[in-house]
This record gives sequence, C-alpha cells and structure tokens, in this order.
Amino acid sequence: MTRLLLTADTVGGVWQYATDLARALVGHGIEPVLATLGPRPSSQQRASIADGVELVETDLPLDWLAAGPHDVSGAGEGIARLADLYRADIVQLNAPALAATVRFDQPVAAVAHSCVGSWWQAVKGGCIDAHLGWRAELTGAGLRAADRVVAPSGAFAAMLRQCYDLPETPVVVRNGRRPARLPEAGPQDIAFTAGRLWDEGKNLATLDRAAAIARTPFLAAGPLAGPNGTTVALDNVAAAGSLADSEVARQFAARPVFVSAALYEPFGLAVLEAAQAGCALVLSDIPTFRELWDGAAWFVYPHDADGFAHAVDAIVGDPELRARLGDAACERAADYTVARMAAGMVALYRGLETRVAPERVAA
Repeated sequence: MTRLLLTADTVGGVWQYATDLARALVGHGIEPVLATLGPRPSSQQRASIADGVELVETDLPLDWLAAGPHDVSGAGEGIARLADLYRADIVQLNAPALAATVRFDQPVAAVAHSCVGSWWQAVKGGCIDAHLGWRAELTGAGLRAADRVVAPSGAFAAMLRQCYDLPETPVVVRNGRRPARLPEAGPQDIAFTAGRLWDEGKNLATLDRAAAIARTPFLAAGPLAGPNGTTVALDNVAAAGSLADSEVARQFAARPVFVSAALYEPFGLAVLEAAQAGCALVLSDIPTFRELWDGAAWFVYPHDADGFAHAVDAIVGDPELRARLGDAACERAADYTVARMAAGMVALYRGLETRVAPERVAA
C-alpha cells in the first residue's frame, strides 16, 4: 500500500482540498498522512478528518506567513524528516516553496494553489515589491525542484509557467469538493460571497461599491482581517463574519445569487460550492472563471461595480433567468468532483518514478 505524506494549512481552501483528497485516496489503497503547518486545526477541522487518514500537527511555520527564507527552509527540512519518519513513498507539497532548498528522498508532487508571484501580477502588476521577492524566488525554486507540478486550472498552470519560467506547463488536475448537505430553505433575494475577504485579490472593494448601487442586499461571509495583518473595510456589504460549514450550507440552501469580483483566483472552491447548491453565478471575467464556468455564469469586468449591481438585480428580478443560471451552474459543477480530482492525483502518483535513498538500500 502506498503511503503519502500530504501537507496542508488550516487557514484557507487548502484545508478543504487536502481533507477531501485524503478521504478519497483511502479508497484507492493509499495511506494518507496529513501534516499541518501553521495554526493548529480547530476541533471542527479535526472532526472532518476521515477514517484511515493520520493527522500530524507539526507546528512548523506556514510558508506565506513566514518571517524570512530560513523559516521556510526549516519547515521544508521538518517535512522531509517527517516523510522519512513515516516511511512515505510519495510526498505531496501543497506549498511548493518547501522544496526550494531541501532534497527529499521520495518523489515530490508540488501542487500550487496560489502564490505571491502570480498574485502580484494579477492584482498589482509590474515588479514585485522587494520585501516579497524572496517568497516568489522560493516558490519558483520549489516548483523547479519538484518531480511533478500540479495546478487546479489550465489558466493558472499557464500563469505559473510564465511567472516562474518553468520548463514545462504544470499538469492540470482540477479541484473537487464534496457537496454539502443543505437544509430546507426558501429562496433568499440577496447577493452572497464568501472567502478570505481580507485578500486584495478577492476585490471586495468593487462589490462594496456595487452594493451601494444595487437594490439587492449584499452579504459577505469570511474574515475581514488576515493572519498577515491585511484588513478590508466594508461600508455597504453586510459582513457575516467567519461562518461554520453548516452555516455556509444554510446560506447556500437559500440559493442566493453568488457573486465574485476576484482579480486572482487559481480555482475558486467557494464558487464550486455555490454552483453545487444551484446558485446563479455572477463572476468576474478572468481567465480561470471563463475556463471553468463559461456558459454557466454571468460575467462582468472585475472593476465594473455598475455591472455587478445590474447583473445581480436582473437575476433577482427574473425568476426564470435565475433558475436557468442556477441549473447551468449545478450541471457544470458535476464536472468538478472529488472522485475525479482523486483519480487525477492517483494517476500522477503512479507516474512518479520511485527514488530510493542510499540509506534505504538493503545491504
């Protein structure tokens, strides 16, 4: 049986990705060891770990919260030791920078979920700030050191290759998400968004301006302050704060119009969750969303607050259009399943050549 060491953090969508993937991999005869970096899991997060998945809380620094390169290098060394301790056959790093300065004795699959270099290109443009440059350099080094690089969408794969001058385009294995169990609820005439609201790439400023124009109320779920000190202020969008999974499911059960004005989104798990619930989607017209949701969403230029307000009001005011968009989104969401994600990763694992460290060769 193949043993996989799989890294994760508890702050964003990587936790959902990693726990869903680990659960599905058990059915493929793989033993996942889930190693967390950064803040420890909450009791609710621990409860989401499936049988057959071993959780290891390392307390190692999280790469995107690290104070400097030495913290990331130290975390990579810690994960390499853990891989040896658990006799892992394969290592999947959901933070590619961990491979930048460390040689693993196992083949490494680096899965890029987001990165500061591509984020800067999409959100800021121009040369990255000097105080962030080292993060991008470590990410690039880690991507080039990995045996395989994986991205959750073709648009993001192309962005990674261009940003880090990779020798080849990363393999695309699209994300999946287990559909939530939705309670009974009548439709609610609101626009709803969810995620790391503090992230400038989510572009909440445009939605806040749209909320001042639209007749339809806007509601946002998620933290307004990030662990890196970044904050966002909302004047017109109602802030629900961070919601438990069951509370988010209750919101989706009312089938609001789900809206995202993101400037940067490598995949977008919140959009997928909304689509699985049958919500009509209003999305920013960026390459990732076009790739995943073309024909199943209403697209708006990312900075067009009037356009977002108009789209939301038009959908809320037209039940037939709202139902048609919701059905289209739900149908498209069926393409992005955990089973397909797991099958794609298993095929990738099988394709990795096994490297045997000298100390493991039998005498």
